Amino acid sequence: MPIHPTAIIDPSARIGADVTIGPYCIIGADVEIGPGCWLQHHVTVLGPTKMGQNNRFFAYCSIGQQAQDLKYHGEPTGLEIGDNNTFREFCSVHRATSPGDKTLIGSDNNCLAYAHIAHDCVVGNHVIFSNNVTLAGHVLVEDYAILSGLSAVHQFCRIGTRSFTGGCSKIVHNVPPYCTADGNPSRARGLNVVGLKRAGFSRDQIRAIREVFNKIYRSGLNNAQAVAELRRETLTEEAARFVDFVASAERGIVPGGRTTKETGRTLTAEEED
Repeated sequence: MPIHPTAIIDPSARIGADVTIGPYCIIGADVEIGPGCWLQHHVTVLGPTKMGQNNRFFAYCSIGQQAQDLKYHGEPTGLEIGDNNTFREFCSVHRATSPGDKTLIGSDNNCLAYAHIAHDCVVGNHVIFSNNVTLAGHVLVEDYAILSGLSAVHQFCRIGTRSFTGGCSKIVHNVPPYCTADGNPSRARGLNVVGLKRAGFSRDQIRAIREVFNKIYRSGLNNAQAVAELRRETLTEEAARFVDFVASAERGIVPGGRTTKETGRTLTAEEED
């Protein structure tokens, strides 16, 4: 087990087989590192933190630090990380705020340099955070979402599965699944068609999702009215997920349309097309 002699490891830490811990890493108490994990150098992992296998941490990551929430006063909280995640340079992930709660990160995620995952966040699987993506506390990011560089997400927001945010996006409402959101503040620009095609979604699947998008964003109905109408229809699995997401969005969803630089006026669907 290659552990550099300059690494500092608490005696209570549990280190799995074939773990690499590079120069000047610090592993705190109540940390469990699964088999095959790799810590490059100057990585800090504090507990209680538990991670699975084959996770990779590049230089200067700070994992399992206490919450920055002002309500936190040293209570026992946790962080759990799945398998096969990559955390590039200077990523930071914080434990939860309330006693017994955990920040949760799934598997096969890719967090680029300087990404920040705050207290009480829940991140699914196969998510990509580009450079400097910032999640405030209590954010939920569903599977296969992609957040472009410098995107910032307000606390308690939810980012739907296979959605995509443009660079420098300010997210203050929930982003429905399969949608592209962009802007400051962000608006729903349309479907993440490129991502859906790359994921193998059929033309019929995409068409069904688009029909829900148009009903929600371009019919002139409010969200409750659109949801009520859609639930009277026979929906595909993906379309039903979109509708359920909108119906349960306590913070609301990102508004639709786009705004002209000249007038600040929201364009109609006909003008956008």
